[in-house]
Amino acid sequence: MHRLPYGTWPSPIDAELVAARHGEPEYLGTVGEELWWTAPRPAEGGRRTLVRLRPGEAAPRTVLPAPWNVRTRVIEYGGHPWAGAQTAAGPLIVFTHQGDQRLYAVEPDAPGGAAPRPLTPVSPAGGGGGGGLRWCDPRVHPASGEVWCVLEEHTGPAPGDVRRVPAAVPLDGSAADDRSAVRELAEERHRFVTTPQLSPDGRHAVWLAWDHPRMPWDGTELRLAEVVGGPPRLSSVRTVAGGPTESVAQAEWAADGGLLAVTDRTGWWNLHRVDPATGRATPLCPRQEEFADALWHLGFRWFAPLDDGRVAVLHGRGALRLGVLDVATGELADAPGPWTEWAPSLATLGRHVVGIAAARDRGHEIVRFDTVAGRCDVLAERHRDTVDPAYYPRSESRTVTGPDGREVHAHVHSPHHPEALPPDGELPPYVIWAHGGPTGRAPLVLDLEIAYYTSRGIGVAEVNYGGSTGYGRAYRERLRGEWGVVDVEDCAAVARALAAEGACDPARIAIRGGSAGGWTTAVSLVSPATEGLYACGTIKFPVLDLVGWATGETHDFESHYLESLVGPIAAVPERYRERSPVHHADRVSVPFVLLQGLDDVICPPAQAERLLAAVRKRGGPRHAYLAFPGEGHGFRRAATIRRAVEAELALYVDVFGLDRTDVPPLDLRAEVASSRPGVSRTEGRPPADGAPRPTP
Repeated sequence: MHRLPYGTWPSPIDAELVAARHGEPEYLGTVGEELWWTAPRPAEGGRRTLVRLRPGEAAPRTVLPAPWNVRTRVIEYGGHPWAGAQTAAGPLIVFTHQGDQRLYAVEPDAPGGAAPRPLTPVSPAGGGGGGGLRWCDPRVHPASGEVWCVLEEHTGPAPGDVRRVPAAVPLDGSAADDRSAVRELAEERHRFVTTPQLSPDGRHAVWLAWDHPRMPWDGTELRLAEVVGGPPRLSSVRTVAGGPTESVAQAEWAADGGLLAVTDRTGWWNLHRVDPATGRATPLCPRQEEFADALWHLGFRWFAPLDDGRVAVLHGRGALRLGVLDVATGELADAPGPWTEWAPSLATLGRHVVGIAAARDRGHEIVRFDTVAGRCDVLAERHRDTVDPAYYPRSESRTVTGPDGREVHAHVHSPHHPEALPPDGELPPYVIWAHGGPTGRAPLVLDLEIAYYTSRGIGVAEVNYGGSTGYGRAYRERLRGEWGVVDVEDCAAVARALAAEGACDPARIAIRGGSAGGWTTAVSLVSPATEGLYACGTIKFPVLDLVGWATGETHDFESHYLESLVGPIAAVPERYRERSPVHHADRVSVPFVLLQGLDDVICPPAQAERLLAAVRKRGGPRHAYLAFPGEGHGFRRAATIRRAVEAELALYVDVFGLDRTDVPPLDLRAEVASSRPGVSRTEGRPPADGAPRPTP
């Protein structure tokens, strides 16, 4: 063992490895007896491809080569981008391509390996100016020759110029050049919808719907319709569950034709059987646990009915594990194995449940649970340690006491190294991570970006602040009207608790976050309540100006989110200005790095540049701004991820006074070095993919 100061430990986990392992499998589903899902390809421009696993095969096969990118931009965050059905010729797959947002069909087993063919017309992929068509959450119905999905149509240049309806697209390609060939299945009555699901007898369909200013975790409606005519259409539509203060997160038909739904009417997302005639909801396993989470992506699936009447469910507090529920007895039996977190992407094959699962010491894998034999096995995406696991952090879930005695949940990842120890008496630096959302949570799973820091001797604490999911509706609603207050206080409570118990160096605490976490980070750097607590901050694709964000600077899905997080702008306009970091740049007194995708339409570059202009005007502290062309909300390209990780570490090396020579330098300056177009303020080279941008 070697005695080395915290933060200077050598590590085999470099930024290139972090970038290469970025992302996880998503959107698992079945086609006949096959398993299909999307997989990340960070080295191929950050695209996602479709892969398939046939019965008896040891490894999955990539179906779509580059440049095909299986993603949808419906509600910008997207959702399930593909669906399939088994035909006499083999699998028929329908998917959305990120590049043009068209629906395509492909039959990979056709003679010669048929290329994807378009099903929907060409339109402006971005939607700006009107006419943009996007498609999501498809469900293939070969009997009627259609694929049902959500249609999002942008009708004008403003983010709110948009309509969404359930739609049916012909599988024969007749709508590829003819928008009128797309059938709209229901009237446009709601701003947001999911795709209707047919009952086993084909006589009814259900879907979710909601409207501004609600977000889907605030209140949704479970819509029921009769299916009549040929081609089928939806008739006699009515709401059978949900409402303005009740969130129905998912609904499915059971094998016996019963209607199942997860609703939080008890204060927790629990599974219920819903009587379509009366709307009466009977809880099937009442617990103070969550059986769902926030519906950020259309098509999330937290439960899946089995053919024998049982239901595969995800459930828990602060984490979701897989279990099988006997609805007759209420008995819930959990799947065995090391996995502690399961993704909302369940599929069933006979008596088997297949999902995507991870744990604190293993990445996301495709796992099959035999519900009769009671055992699990890994089918694909098997976790393999690319470095010695001794370099992984020592992680634990903690609950600390926040203001007014409230509980604050966090995951603490302590520095760890198999061959290094700190000098006697030295305390480690720590970085507080604020997750995005803010209605979301940080799962306790293996994250090589966290290990990148902990293996170097820098601790990480992920805070599931008030407003996070996983702990019931009351915990979620702590943030109502208090965004920029409760989240900031709770992150500070965790930082102060670590310092008070001697777990970290109180002079070397940083804070970082992206999106809503970027907001929390920026507010923490200007708030009088946290003055002197943080030595620096990393702000990634943030919200910084509430007034701008509430008046047209973000996309439609979240355009009214602030009404619950802050309050209606017409009622509390001063609150929008008072909480916005752009109006308090004079309070920023510590170094920071700001990372921004230039194609981000959710948290646009204008917000970041507005803060930088205010900091420059007031002669603010040392800082760097790195902007990445071609990146949107969240980074996907390997080169971007690598550069962002290295820049963040360079900030901590500088501010914490760490002796490292293996990190590309980051020129933190308080003044503008050059205002010439195309010259970086921070590193003096022309902007390129992954390079800094000039200060505005």
